[in-house]
Amino acid sequence: MVLKAKILTIFPEIFPGFLGTSLTGKALEDGIWQLEAINIRDYAFDKHGSVDDTPCGGGAGMIMRPDVLGAAIEHNHQGGKIIYMSPKGMPLTQAKVHELSKLENLTIICGRFEGIDERVLEEYSIEEISIGDYILTGGEQAAMIMLDAVVRLLPGVLGNAQSTENESFEQNLLEYPQYTRPIEWKGRKVPDVLMSGHHENITKWQRQQALQITAKRRPDLLEKMLDSE
Repeated sequence: MVLKAKILTIFPEIFPGFLGTSLTGKALEDGIWQLEAINIRDYAFDKHGSVDDTPCGGGAGMIMRPDVLGAAIEHNHQGGKIIYMSPKGMPLTQAKVHELSKLENLTIICGRFEGIDERVLEEYSIEEISIGDYILTGGEQAAMIMLDAVVRLLPGVLGNAQSTENESFEQNLLEYPQYTRPIEWKGRKVPDVLMSGHHENITKWQRQQALQITAKRRPDLLEKMLDSE
């Protein structure tokens, strides 16, 4: 199955951006996933390519028009989920990333200005997703981050399918510390257990470290993990 991602944006020239490099870029070249960026201005109703208007009821900024954005959606959506990158959306989690990686079609709306007309979200049953509790100048950056997380889970993208199993968030735990050569650097040594060759002890150490780090930095994840056991 090939993931076909469509991006609705007023800045299509931004894409693929960093998605065209490294593993995601190679996967794009190999046809493991596809990306098409559509310019919302192409569906404007005036010669100026206007896509926004003042908010009803007053307020700062401009709002993306429902008729223009709706036309862009209807001309390009070919089934599957529609996502709007929004700071008021549900947080992007690794569980959601896994869910999205199983889709064949994914349409992503990148907002600008103060947002988009609420009626668009209602009309097309659009899911809102946030990548964090902060505000960006637009949804393009957020869309790239979400796609990067999704694409790396597609079969054939990572060289070792097991490389994601112990990553942060996969088991509601943050990842344990990692080390490599040289064994000693600036007076700091790789923990002896990792050089012991005793796989059972290494596994226990990694688990213990993951629990300690998670308890200190993300106790909410640790609570979630304990609830699931």
